[in-house]
This record gives sequence, C-alpha cells and structure tokens, in this order.
Amino acid sequence: MQADSIVYEQPLNERVRALLRLEYLFERAAFRMSGASIWDSRASVEAIIDIMNIMSRTDLKTEIIKELERDAATLEALGAKRGVDHERLNELLERIRGLLNDLRRGDSMPGQDIRQNELLSYVRQRSSIPAGTCSFDIPAYQHWLERPAESRISDIQAWLAEFEPVRDAVTLCLQLIRGSANASREVAAAGFFQRNLDSSAPCQLVRVVVPADVSWFPEISGGRHRFSIRFVEQLDTASRPTQSNEEITFDLQCCAI
Repeated sequence: MQADSIVYEQPLNERVRALLRLEYLFERAAFRMSGASIWDSRASVEAIIDIMNIMSRTDLKTEIIKELERDAATLEALGAKRGVDHERLNELLERIRGLLNDLRRGDSMPGQDIRQNELLSYVRQRSSIPAGTCSFDIPAYQHWLERPAESRISDIQAWLAEFEPVRDAVTLCLQLIRGSANASREVAAAGFFQRNLDSSAPCQLVRVVVPADVSWFPEISGGRHRFSIRFVEQLDTASRPTQSNEEITFDLQCCAI
C-alpha cells in the first residue's frame, strides 16, 4: 500500500476478528522484543500474555484449522481453471498442509508449556490490576527485568517460539484473505455508504483505503448480510466525531476467499 494512503479494516466474522487481534499482538511483541530497555521487555511480555489470554479460548485452534482447511479447498478448486500459476498454487497448498500438521500435532493448545512458567503465570495474574506489575508487586519480575538485555531477549524469543505455528498460520490466513480483495472505487454521498453482501460468497473483511492527508476517516460496521461506512471528522481529540456532509470518493476492498 502506498505511503500516502491509510487502510482501515473491519472484520465481518469472529474468526477474522481473532486473527487480526493475534496479528496485532505478534507484531507488537516482535517489534519490542529486540529492544534493550526494561520497557521494551515489559511491552513484549504484555503482548505475550495477551496472546496467552486469547489462545485460552478452547475453540481458537480449531477455528484456525478450519480456516486453513477452507483455504486449501478453495485453492484446490482453482487448480482446474485456466491461467493458474500451478507452481505458486502448489507452494501455497504445501505451506497450508505443513501448518495443519503442526497445529494438529498433539492435543494441547499452542503455548501450553509456558502456561506452566511461574514468572509469566504470576505476571498474568497481576496484569488484570491497574499497575499491578509494579516492581514492589512482583519482586521476581523486577529481578528478571534487571538481568542483561541479551538474557531477557533470549527468554522472550523462546516464549514467542511456543506460538510459532499459530503466528505462521495467522499470517498466511490473513495474507490469503487480503489477497482475495475485490477492489472498486466508490462514492459515499453525504459521508455515508452501504452495501448488501452476497451470501453465497461471504465477505470476511472490508478494507477502506483513503488518502493520508484528509480530515475524515471511516467508521465501518457490518455483519454477514451487509455493511455500512460513515465518514466522520474530528476537529481535535477532545471533540466528538461528526459525520461529514461531503461526497467522498474512496477505494473499497471486499475480501472473500
């Protein structure tokens, strides 16, 4: 995407919503992981704990497996069409099969081993309390944070590696969903746009692309049958956003694989 554009995304089902949350947390943890400061390590640990909390949903691994299986079935059907790059298609299918094997291996949830980690368990318990991980609350955490940066980074890398099959699956699923976008140029009259969806090819993700230098932004809502977009303006952070009265041209991407 061009640097002078902003992409706003809205998931239209719970599965994609969970995938986007996990993508955000993996990116956040990885971005701060290599930082040498105590605050970098704290930010990475907080992201890992959030990943653990999301993965504690007993059905999430199953949902990711179902999404990969659905992607594989869709891609296999493409093989019969003319003009398909079969080498690229086979590479994607092999990647999906490998991820499915990794996720199906064993009965436990990814990250189960680090759930037994005493330090992370205590930090996780205290994280629900505002400022609950202050140094006086968890001396063991302060002791770990005061260790050399190389040691902390090594621990964080090992903890994140527990979720590697999930991270790779999330990355591929979202790559395929975003890559399936049906793009169009649309106009929102008086700042409002609405579209009904084809139930035979459910849209999973709506993406709205707007210039980076405009004063308005989209608020997207929707479900399996339709979605709507309100373009709103906010004069400053203390003011309530109000709907624009302009005729707004934007790029719309409906992603359905």
